[in-house]
Amino acid sequence: QVQLVESGGGLVQAGGSLRLSCAASGRILSRYTMGWFRQAPGKEREFVAAISWSGGSIDYADSVKSRVTISRDNAKNTVYLQMNSLKPEDTAVYYCACKRVLYGSSGESRLYDTWGQGTQVTVSS
Repeated sequence: QVQLVESGGGLVQAGGSLRLSCAASGRILSRYTMGWFRQAPGKEREFVAAISWSGGSIDYADSVKSRVTISRDNAKNTVYLQMNSLKPEDTAVYYCACKRVLYGSSGESRLYDTWGQGTQVTVSS
């Protein structure tokens, strides 16, 4: 059983940066696609970024594409999300998730079967 724990969230001013981490325990994640999603109050959960098991395939949502970088360290069983030039509209709870199925788009949340508890990111204007 995989368990995911996010960290690194917090309060930051607009234009600032944060680096989120997602540490996995219980099973090695190196074979799976990992994704980051976010959910703002009153809104549906939305895709942010995903990275394949090798790091060779990376996808970003258009809304964050030029401002975030997803990476992974399989030796540490950890996935990262570096976020720069943060905007108030980036305020949300950020979740990491594991996609073990090999089919489908990395942006489809329904294909991810394991989720972390989330970490709050708040960007002040």
